[in-house]
Amino acid sequence: MTPEPLFTRPFALAWVASLFMGLSYMLFLHYPEFLSDLGADEVTIGAIFAATAVTAIAVRPFVGRAMDVRGRRVLILLGNVINVAAVALYLTVQQVDAWTYAVRLLHGMGGAVLFTALFTYGADVIPASRRVQGLALFGVSGLLPIALGGLLGDFILARSDFDALFLTALGFAVAAAAASLVLHDQPAETDGQERRSYFASVVQRDLVPLWVITLVFSAAVQAYFVFMKTFTIEEGFGSVGLFFACYSGTAIGLRVFAGWLPDRAGQKRVLFPALAVLTAGFAVLAGAQSAVGIAVAGVMCGAGHGYAFPITFGMVVSRARPAERGSALSVYTALFDVALLVSGPVFGAVITFASYRVMWLTAGAVMAVGVVWFGLWDRRFEAARPVPVRAAAS
Repeated sequence: MTPEPLFTRPFALAWVASLFMGLSYMLFLHYPEFLSDLGADEVTIGAIFAATAVTAIAVRPFVGRAMDVRGRRVLILLGNVINVAAVALYLTVQQVDAWTYAVRLLHGMGGAVLFTALFTYGADVIPASRRVQGLALFGVSGLLPIALGGLLGDFILARSDFDALFLTALGFAVAAAAASLVLHDQPAETDGQERRSYFASVVQRDLVPLWVITLVFSAAVQAYFVFMKTFTIEEGFGSVGLFFACYSGTAIGLRVFAGWLPDRAGQKRVLFPALAVLTAGFAVLAGAQSAVGIAVAGVMCGAGHGYAFPITFGMVVSRARPAERGSALSVYTALFDVALLVSGPVFGAVITFASYRVMWLTAGAVMAVGVVWFGLWDRRFEAARPVPVRAAAS
């Protein structure tokens, strides 16, 4: 039997829009240096990054419900408008004050709406029989910017200033908006059941363990998304571009050449080793003494992320009711903002009162405990759940 195609026109168009959105967003991996130049310490930097999570969390219930009722397109267009406006306003930030936080709040809102809507649209156009592989390949549109954002930012800042960085990010944001104009909603998928409230997805019993492991995973990875820049500056070796180039290069390689593995071998058989490698990557960061250590940690963390995100994402899609997919995926993506809101200031405080190396070990410990907890908790639901016809092939 011929596999259902992945690379359809809607998939490709959404992938391009997601790529440009990610390129704009990931240039802000360098934003901690800008804030540091303005006099912000690590705790303040963590708090400013956490500010993006406040509005992102607040709007997620409305985004999820609106996608289920009105479709994905309207949210994609709205998210692009907010995102373009927010990125343009970074050019007006001159000091660390209330305006700095306001711009981050708006950026968080635009990113939340756009990221959730684009990835939900991606899930809509991927066949169930190749769900994890399809989500893994769609996620490459978010991984490429992680590498290119770091390296491109290094290139720009070596030759110009942060205004040039912000203008480049604005150009990518406008390109994402232009690419999104051609996206149209897919035929609605329904399971014939009554659509429940947004919060029914929050408390759905077989989804709750996935919320826990996603929160733990996202809290841990926020450590290097927020603090890798200042860590490499303080240590005097490596760079944010080096780490994220190794990180995303490894994740992309796994997804392109072995993205089929979870669908064939079993999702959890791949998920747990991936999370273990990610956890070990934090230990390598804690002991790194040269750029080589930064690169090795990037490879390990990227390998873990390469599988962990599409597998957990795919498990949410499979367990959620089709008519409530938008709500469930908005909960899933909101957890990354909840993690940023909490872990940014907490990890910043660990750095201030201990060190960067203690912070990396703390992040790894959080990851290890969460993986064990998830494994024990979710086993009960797996044993009790009948295999539904629509998810049997995935």
